[in-house]
Amino acid sequence: MKRLILIMNGKGGVGKSTFAINLVQHYKDLSLPHRSVDTDNENSTLKRFHNDADFVELSLPRGLDLLFRLVQKTETVIVDCRAASTDLILGYLAEVNALDILTSLQTRLTVVMPVNHEPDSIEQICVITGALSKRCDYVVVRNQVHSEHFSLYDKSRIRTRLLSELRAHEITMPKLYDWLVTALNQRNLTVTAAIAPGEFSLIDRQRLLNWQRTLLAQIELAGPFLLPEQPER
Repeated sequence: MKRLILIMNGKGGVGKSTFAINLVQHYKDLSLPHRSVDTDNENSTLKRFHNDADFVELSLPRGLDLLFRLVQKTETVIVDCRAASTDLILGYLAEVNALDILTSLQTRLTVVMPVNHEPDSIEQICVITGALSKRCDYVVVRNQVHSEHFSLYDKSRIRTRLLSELRAHEITMPKLYDWLVTALNQRNLTVTAAIAPGEFSLIDRQRLLNWQRTLLAQIELAGPFLLPEQPER
């Protein structure tokens, strides 16, 4: 079974690109076949860190057709969906009966939805799950960058539905120190590149390594939805 992974939440700043960058890097570190796609025509963060990523112009009616061409060529396609794109992408999926096409291509859709402490990020999850219901797999990423507390999300009806009815996986993306985030962005370095000697101090490299290990352990927890089946290593 192939995978199309859409990293979506129309609220900006919830960690979509951060998660996408690190998931793509994990695929590279494991030498797993994949293609990645950036959809942000203003910032193109994913393409800045992974210059081999494809680009989709969402304003073009046929722009997202690229995803299906890529699905036919590789096992996993990872898409970083820009902010304020939820309605556009859901509309496209409905227009072309995308889930039926994916089934014919033996491909399962995974929707990764970062969430934070803000109600807008939770509302976006309601919109996405309302449109797609049980026809895909869901991974909720609790992004701790601004707060470790998710009281609004934890008490929400949508969380109850996600866990009970939709069988979603919940994982956590830990906070990374601001000065490390700034340095990575200034140098366009992934964490894997940054932990090599020469770019950062020994202790900061260890901080990055610890953060990466924590995030990758979380990704492995949602492995059935995020990673292809692998032979035992």
